[in-house]
Amino acid sequence: MEALAAVLVLSLAAGQAGGSVEAWLDRLCEEAEVFRHAAPKLIGRETLRQRALQPRPRFRPRIGKEATEPPKPEYRTREIVSEYTFGTLRESPGVLHEFRQVVSVDGRQLRTAEQARRKLVSGMRSADDHLKRRLLEQFERYGLRGAAADFGPLILLFTRRRLAGYSFQQSGRGRVGAEAAVVISFRETPGAESLTIFEGSRAVRVPVEGHLWLRENDGLPLRIALESRRQQDGATVLDQATVDYVMSPHGVLVPASVVRRRLIGDLLVVEDVFQYSSFRMFAADAEIKFP
Repeated sequence: MEALAAVLVLSLAAGQAGGSVEAWLDRLCEEAEVFRHAAPKLIGRETLRQRALQPRPRFRPRIGKEATEPPKPEYRTREIVSEYTFGTLRESPGVLHEFRQVVSVDGRQLRTAEQARRKLVSGMRSADDHLKRRLLEQFERYGLRGAAADFGPLILLFTRRRLAGYSFQQSGRGRVGAEAAVVISFRETPGAESLTIFEGSRAVRVPVEGHLWLRENDGLPLRIALESRRQQDGATVLDQATVDYVMSPHGVLVPASVVRRRLIGDLLVVEDVFQYSSFRMFAADAEIKFP
């Protein structure tokens, strides 16, 4: 805590209208801790709609006016519906991952929701990391291009022990839907990179910056938006992600939506839009209750 007080950049003085930055961060940390403990007991429905840039064909004859203009980007759209939960691997017990069991791909049903739910819960009960990794890798088998992963638990970037890795500053007010919100900007300090970007088999750790939207009347986290820039082959690669949270009937924040985009220069390479619904707890619903 002593280090936390020394490192945080708190630009909003205590007593200013709407509360101090410290107060907003306290509520954020509280909700992050609740999520960390409760999330592995949650299961819900996820719908992913992906729009991904398609590689240009090596040769395609073009005639007339089309031959003189740059080729237009072509995108492939996919929709995947899954049962969705959170869990850990034995090799990294402190890292919360997203796990899925696919129900349908582009409207083609692979299994019923109940079958997917039971298979997912069974996999999460297993001590076999190999089985869990198969769940993690499942999306790639359905032809998705670089689908986002582990953005639902983004709030865990702001547990109390991690706050020393950021600077914070109040940057205004806004709305998330109908909710009035205080907006706090954040930036990771050098050496504290928390976001891992995968480029093929290569993992790159990059610093992030962004904004927190916290409900004005009580500080409840409503939205986390972040972005990261890096250079690749002379071009700027921009990764953006926005996660909206809602309070579930179980008293824990859950993701309502995730929007993630990657651009190279001005060209959109991939866009993932996730929507979440029907969260329940293992112990609260008899049909998925652990024996």
